Amino acid sequence: MAMIGLFGVFVAFIFFLAFQCFFLCKKSLNVLLLKNWPFLGMLPGMLFNIPRVLDWFSEVYEANDMTFTFKGPWFSGTDMLFTVDPRNINHMLSSNFPNYPRGPEFKKIFDILGDGIVAADKELWEDLRKSGHALFHHQNFLKLSVSSTTSKLKDDLVPFLDKAAEENIVIDLQDVFKRFMFDTASILMTGYDQMSLSSEIPGYEFGEAADFAEEAIFYRHFKPVILWRLQNLIGVGIERKMRTASEFFNSMFAKIISTRRKEEKSGGKKEQTINAVTYYLNADTAKYKLLKPSNDKFIRDVVLSLLVAGRDTSSSALTWFFWLLSKHPQVMTKIRQEIKAKFDPTDLEKLVYLHAALSESMRLYPPLPFNHKSPLKSDVLPSVHKVKAESKIVICIYALGRMRSVWGEDASEFKPERWISENGGLKHEPSSKFLVFSAGPRTCLGKQLALLQMKMVAVEIIQNYDFKVVDSQKIEPVPSVILRIKHGLKVTVNKKI
Repeated sequence: MAMIGLFGVFVAFIFFLAFQCFFLCKKSLNVLLLKNWPFLGMLPGMLFNIPRVLDWFSEVYEANDMTFTFKGPWFSGTDMLFTVDPRNINHMLSSNFPNYPRGPEFKKIFDILGDGIVAADKELWEDLRKSGHALFHHQNFLKLSVSSTTSKLKDDLVPFLDKAAEENIVIDLQDVFKRFMFDTASILMTGYDQMSLSSEIPGYEFGEAADFAEEAIFYRHFKPVILWRLQNLIGVGIERKMRTASEFFNSMFAKIISTRRKEEKSGGKKEQTINAVTYYLNADTAKYKLLKPSNDKFIRDVVLSLLVAGRDTSSSALTWFFWLLSKHPQVMTKIRQEIKAKFDPTDLEKLVYLHAALSESMRLYPPLPFNHKSPLKSDVLPSVHKVKAESKIVICIYALGRMRSVWGEDASEFKPERWISENGGLKHEPSSKFLVFSAGPRTCLGKQLALLQMKMVAVEIIQNYDFKVVDSQKIEPVPSVILRIKHGLKVTVNKKI
């Protein structure tokens, strides 16, 4: 306890010095604040800008030719190279991919995901990648994705929006999308509909646990490992919520996996559909040698990673998409005109302008605002920056989408037209420039499913409803590894006649 007390005094002293620097920085009105202070490094500048940290990163990148070195407090292990240079991105994620795994530091920070595909590296990642590709291209899995989205739209989302319109109540559209995506992702990953989206909108623990965990993970990037691990151990600050979230996930998946194992042993009639839990319980260990179908912890890690990704990325994208439409009614009008002229429920690829608007929304507000890499061996990036083995490299995807040097002088504007070619088709942009679905071998397995699902939801809503965003609310991102609106997106609903 004495050691903990001394460490607490030390941390308090550090933050006292940091806040002393705040006031010096504030008086100078230097908004970029990349000054490297003695002992504290550049931490004061970052802390000063935490409420707008993503836009601050964008400004720093723009002022430093898209790459800069962040110096953390001395001996804290938080020095990082930040880059959004497409040349560096292509080098790390594609052409020199073997030298840039997630790295041990990433695995520590994302320890709640265990051995899931998000944090896995090397041979384990290769097995998870191959098995995941087979799952996401399994015909029964694809059918389940379409049928579950269709039924959830018809049976839950539409009745909920109808009721909100009829009673003229304010709803949190972000929360609605998170619940909808959680239910559909749960069906795909576990085979169970969690029924979190209903007319009553009950609270649901999974959403709260995931949100807390994602915020804690964000702050771990800028804290010394010893600090956040101590906080987690004694249960203080946001790390207490992280520990609670981990306990909830463990309990939730223990029940699901146990039930599924009993069903497998009973030898009952096999379902025609397939979900991730049953798929990995029956994984072919001769083909995928590092998968552990008999290990409940392993199944928990793999499926939790997929479930969190399925809930959070699409719900984030849809939330920002509809907020942007509320700010740009001319875009909404064009999408409605396209749907009216070309809508075919069996071929959503015909809706080119809708796809362009979704891409443009994700360019400005990517669901995953950061990517994290760590070189195995020392290297020199195309930007001529030297990186040491096992150093930290962070790609701010949010900033990448706003670089004038990458997207032109109108980079900050919402313009779906930039995604449409002269012949009226979709314009392809290299993944090193549009990194929403990652790039190279780690390109998102669920990309096509996610786009299909988002289009299905968008078409249903745009055809039948109008939203009005409540004027008094402040729209700002919450510091998190998932780009969410801090206080949700409050709207009123009107049904189109």
